[in-house]
Amino acid sequence: ARVAADPTDLQARYDLSLAQAAAGDLQGAVDSLLAIVAAEREWNDQAARKQLLTVFEAAGPASEIARDGRRRLSSILFA
Repeated sequence: ARVAADPTDLQARYDLSLAQAAAGDLQGAVDSLLAIVAAEREWNDQAARKQLLTVFEAAGPASEIARDGRRRLSSILFA
């Protein structure tokens, strides 16, 4: 609800990503975290990028979620 109320609230989006990951929605967590990185790469000492690595590990390094997430992260960082 906080993200819907204010899409620019990066802390709310980060909190949502943690809840999504805890609930097993790893794809949702990746999407939320990538939105943060795209909006403000250095936010909170790169907390979103660091959490992405944790989600990729939880999904399995060779999983489709991790492969797609890494590709999307690279396109954001190197665009």
